[in-house]
Amino acid sequence: MKNMPRPKDKPFAIPKQLVWEAYRRVAANKGAPGVDGQDLEEFEADLRDNLYKIWNRMSSGTWFPPPVRAVEIPKPHSPGVRVLGVPTIADRVAQTVAARYLEPLVEPRFHRDSYGYRPGKSAHDALAACRARCWKYDWVIDLDVQKFFDTVSWDLMVRAVRSVTDCPWVLLYVKRWLAAPLKHPDGTLTERDKGTAQGGLCAAAHNAPYEQRWVMRSVGLDRLLRGGLTVERCA
Repeated sequence: MKNMPRPKDKPFAIPKQLVWEAYRRVAANKGAPGVDGQDLEEFEADLRDNLYKIWNRMSSGTWFPPPVRAVEIPKPHSPGVRVLGVPTIADRVAQTVAARYLEPLVEPRFHRDSYGYRPGKSAHDALAACRARCWKYDWVIDLDVQKFFDTVSWDLMVRAVRSVTDCPWVLLYVKRWLAAPLKHPDGTLTERDKGTAQGGLCAAAHNAPYEQRWVMRSVGLDRLLRGGLTVERCA
């Protein structure tokens, strides 16, 4: 993708085919509407024009993500709620364009025991590994980075992405997606200076578990990683 021809009147080389493939993935996953209330069926009613707008604006450097719809869900095993962020259908396609660009660059860096958010792997694979190992070991370590999505440094996120690519449009849009505000059911907007909304496709592609390993190294826990302890997210 590094040598993609750039359209003469566009600053960024983003193939239309990549946008089409991103739409097909979003369509397969379905999902709820974002802040604009547009569902997948409405988006597809004018599909050609909608996909052209995404490609044209992303290629021009003028794609600005709308606010992310905040949805609160109760935490299953503790008090309080978890806030999920639901992007619009169009922004989900745009995020998937970036995610598809990044996947082949990031994938080789994942630990073999990382199962979350990876193509061709699932929670069922993690369960199979656990089932096999429970006959070999007498103990289990359960480790999570507390409030990772709420507090992760944007600078660390961008540095992690920059470690695998210097692609200008990917870095530009990752920064914009990180800064997109949350829109709550009462209409209020929450501006953020750290963290990233759970639910966005780029959050999944860039955060767990690759950035969790990056954060552990940044706070001096790399000895655990060297010792074979891995951070696994299977949800």
